[in-house]
Amino acid sequence: MKRSVASVLFICINYVCQTQAEFFTSIGQMTDLIYREKDLVHSLKEYIKAEESRISKIKSWAAQVEELTTKSTLDPEGYLAHPVNAYKLVKRLNTDWVNLETLVLQDSSKGFIANLTVQRQFFPSEEDEMGAAKALMRLQDTYKLDPDIIASGRLPGTQYISSLSADDCFGMGKTAYKDGDYYHTVLWMQQTLKQLDEGEDAAVSKVDVLDHLSYAVFKLGDVQRAMELTRRLIILDSSHERAGSNLRYFEKMLEKEEAEKNQNETSTAEQAATHAGIYARPLDYLPERETYEALCRGEGVKMTPRRQKKLFCRYHNGNRNPELLIAPVKEEDEWDSPRIVRYIDVLSDEEIEMIKELALPKLARATVRDPKTGVLTVANYRVSKSAWLEEYDDPVISRVNRRMQAITGLTAKTAELLQVANYGMGGQYEPHFDFSRRPSDQNLKTDGNRLATYLNYMSDVQAGGATVFPDFGAAIWPKKGTAVFWYNLLRNGEGDYRTRHAACPVLVGSKWVSNKWFHERGQEFLRPCGLTEVD
Repeated sequence: MKRSVASVLFICINYVCQTQAEFFTSIGQMTDLIYREKDLVHSLKEYIKAEESRISKIKSWAAQVEELTTKSTLDPEGYLAHPVNAYKLVKRLNTDWVNLETLVLQDSSKGFIANLTVQRQFFPSEEDEMGAAKALMRLQDTYKLDPDIIASGRLPGTQYISSLSADDCFGMGKTAYKDGDYYHTVLWMQQTLKQLDEGEDAAVSKVDVLDHLSYAVFKLGDVQRAMELTRRLIILDSSHERAGSNLRYFEKMLEKEEAEKNQNETSTAEQAATHAGIYARPLDYLPERETYEALCRGEGVKMTPRRQKKLFCRYHNGNRNPELLIAPVKEEDEWDSPRIVRYIDVLSDEEIEMIKELALPKLARATVRDPKTGVLTVANYRVSKSAWLEEYDDPVISRVNRRMQAITGLTAKTAELLQVANYGMGGQYEPHFDFSRRPSDQNLKTDGNRLATYLNYMSDVQAGGATVFPDFGAAIWPKKGTAVFWYNLLRNGEGDYRTRHAACPVLVGSKWVSNKWFHERGQEFLRPCGLTEVD
């Protein structure tokens, strides 16, 4: 896919040079980077070809002049005695060497450099690199992957093998280090050290790795090991600026700890318990973190055999909806209470491709509403890009909207636009509610709360990417062309807090979904409310 500078500029103008970061949050948009890199490789090969030709000329000229200088230096005066030689020497120094200078400094890479300059505005930023590193760490934590597994590229469902070098691993560790995340710093610096100890060639030195690793270990509270690592560093580089002073500091700390231990007579069991937690993953704000991540790994699903017997599959005609009478959809029960159903083959491949095509240029980083300010903002716990599609964007959108309305038996007149989301590397949306808990939300005043969620899966995902419900232990896996549906509100209009759900990080693949949120208004006779939750 070759693009000229002019065409790239045209694209820049048409897309208003969108240079926001966060390429990593959407595989769909990251594919553009592959073609940009291919374009640059082509330009680089042209540059190399031109350079080889230029260097060949320079080498030929240098060989000729070397032959002359070898002869002339043997008898300078005799050589200059010949007027032609004298003239040529003056000419060479006055003209030929200047021409050579021009040749040496000639910007034969003009096309490549110009192309690179134009393309650079579309390149990922430092923020992207940091985001991509954090995404790998998120996958590492959620799916309990050792750094060695990630570094070797041995991930489930991978079509290509791609490994991390020692320098790559060091970059991962440095990202965590800069972020004050010493837990991951230790893991990735240890992996770097391991690969260096195995003899891998790298730009980074063991000294640099030990410097970062010893400090991170110290920050996690393991002074003894920090001292051991610092001693190893000093053996490699006795003149290291900080190592000597750090070692003395660590020794004093250990002496102080030993004295306090003897004074307080701390039991061995208490010491062991304290030390065991040093390298544990730090806790965060999410109370159901362990349950959520276990479900993402396919663990902890709480469906009992007795409850399983209550789940059935059937043909569904939307309460004899005319659009489904001749061709009812296949419906499967995913969960009994709260009821979650899956509809099979409700989106064709052609419809999916059209929806993706329409959404791709509109994709922007997905936002969440700040619970304190009510302002939409990006958040680390929602990593994806999304777009909103209108009925008039394409007939396929209108058709899909009508189909969702027919299947659910709800009116789409008060529903939100079709939202399309693409999850990139490590893409996720941590546990959240679809319904609003803020009475002041404008939508509540006009169309009411989000009554129900209809979620289309528009891609298969090789590994990860499940939709999970931590409260009752359900895990629903993406399957292209299917959709899942559940009610967010109880019959009495109160929020069903059991429906707190999450989109698990995508381990391998690109996850595409589209969803429709149906609101309360207009559903009064389609889903009548009751005086109690179960009416």
